[in-house]
Amino acid sequence: MKIKLFQEFKEFAVKGNMIDIAIGVIIGAAFNKVVNVLVKEVLMPPLSFLTNGTNWENKKFILREAIVIDGVTKPEEIAIGYGKLVGAGIDFLVIAFTVFIVVKIMNSIKKKAEDPKNKTIVTPKNIELMNKTNELLEKQNEYLKKVLAEKK
Repeated sequence: MKIKLFQEFKEFAVKGNMIDIAIGVIIGAAFNKVVNVLVKEVLMPPLSFLTNGTNWENKKFILREAIVIDGVTKPEEIAIGYGKLVGAGIDFLVIAFTVFIVVKIMNSIKKKAEDPKNKTIVTPKNIELMNKTNELLEKQNEYLKKVLAEKK
């Protein structure tokens, strides 16, 4: 059982899946840093400016205020921090829009690459082979139609 599991893991690692996952995680972490800077340093300051300097991260609905007696807080404050939710929502929208644009660009490039007639991008070998096979099958079908038409 353990040997089979090890063999499956070895096949998984050798096929490149593990490396692809690792690269995805590394790129995702770097992408997360870029999005955080974009949201916190580019989008939030104008939003704060438009709302007279409101810091959205600190916005909250206070359900019960804390009472300080002789420097000791008796009941702790209970609050719903909706400001962090607003920040997370903006993060999500920026990430979703950016991923949408990246996927749209990648699909466009992939579509061009899969078109064997488009010479601006190198067509993958498997697509070229499939295209050649398709062309040969079409020629064969034309030939068979011609032969069958002559026999009638």
